[in-house]
Amino acid sequence: MKTNGSILIVDDEKGQREILNLILKKEDYDVVDVPGVSEALEQLEQREFDLIMTDLKMQGQSGLDLLEKVLADDPQQCIIMMTAHGSVDSAVEAMRKGAFDYLEKPLERDNLVLTLLRAFERINLVRENRVLQKRVESIATIPNMQGEHPKMKEVFRIVAKIAPSNSTVLIVGESGTGKELIARAIHDGSPRRGKPFIAINCAAIPDTLIESELFGHEKGSFTGANAREIGIFEAANGGTVFLDEIGEMNVAMQAKLLRAIQEKEIRRVGGKVNIGLDVRLVSATNKELEQEIKRGAFREDLFYRLNVIRVNLPPLRERGSDIKSLAEFFLDKYSKAAGITMDGISKQALKLLINYTWPGNVRQLESVIERSILMAESNYIEPEDLPVEITASGSLAGGINFDLPAEGIDFEALEKGLIIKAMERSEGVIGKAALLLGMSYKTLQYRLEKFEIDRPEKRAR
Repeated sequence: MKTNGSILIVDDEKGQREILNLILKKEDYDVVDVPGVSEALEQLEQREFDLIMTDLKMQGQSGLDLLEKVLADDPQQCIIMMTAHGSVDSAVEAMRKGAFDYLEKPLERDNLVLTLLRAFERINLVRENRVLQKRVESIATIPNMQGEHPKMKEVFRIVAKIAPSNSTVLIVGESGTGKELIARAIHDGSPRRGKPFIAINCAAIPDTLIESELFGHEKGSFTGANAREIGIFEAANGGTVFLDEIGEMNVAMQAKLLRAIQEKEIRRVGGKVNIGLDVRLVSATNKELEQEIKRGAFREDLFYRLNVIRVNLPPLRERGSDIKSLAEFFLDKYSKAAGITMDGISKQALKLLINYTWPGNVRQLESVIERSILMAESNYIEPEDLPVEITASGSLAGGINFDLPAEGIDFEALEKGLIIKAMERSEGVIGKAALLLGMSYKTLQYRLEKFEIDRPEKRAR
């Protein structure tokens, strides 16, 4: 039978216990009463109680003794002290030591009931916080989403808080930051976790096919529609639909999506029957949708439907303190997958990884570590095992830290000298030299013609 909560009464006066039993059971509380501290501790070993009500002064051990022993094991246990009028100072001392409140004897029924209501509000809040903390911890350990940086901790906190709801969520972040991983974490932390999670990349589907992909179609509704097909919304009924790169959806389709969200129903292409839906919608974009609205490329009314809860994923360059742990995670993951024993990443290589700007974010870091494991000549990833864009970036960062001479410099001569060195190091391969210099292939081609620089092999001949 469902009750308003469980209460353990500790009082050496039998009459007082009987009165409390009578009042509390009428208020639908599950009550157990005992005459002393030792009996209370025996009960607490057998089961948990939401709340403990204990007399302050009893024969043998006191209520303060019980308070100290209980809070030593569970600092969040809710305890109410009962005291005679002359012992109020001792009750106040008990509150300083962690008691929730105290009640003076003889107990007044209305005051007792009101105090219990306040106590259970606090108990429920503590319980919710415990659940939330567990959810944060579980989300913080999902693959590829390790992070101790404050920005990532805030992301984990928000995700844990919103996961149990049915609200639509918009995840905003650059490519490679892990938007789909966050969407899956929201689904896994929700009551829908046992139902389908279906993801679709709006940028990967032609405009002519996206309505059919989302809502399905009837046989014969268009050329090639040889059978009825259900769309992802219908297939995910009861679960979660993740629309990645929502900013790439054309405006006409945006209007149909808006109607589906508002009416909670869809109609297959070529169909005549509306189909009711129960799906949670999570969307993601690497665009500033507010700017897309100003350009007329995104519907404002749809934006407000999608942007009920917003999760902003920081780029990797803004949480550099997480690069080491992420790199080590990927090192462990891919070395095991490849059957290669790796002992770590050298300090020099790690410094290059931390100083790099990571335009491709976590996805790029993952690829770099996977590649470097295969390229490594030892059990450690060394700078020479890293891609040229990372080593070149590190070299450039260290090479420009100098003071300008008072007489100035010949900038064109300096630029020409750097280009010649890059061409020599890349053995005349323009693409590699462009990466070393941090410029495009076409820009380097132009510079080579401007400075009349031949490739190394031409000069050798």
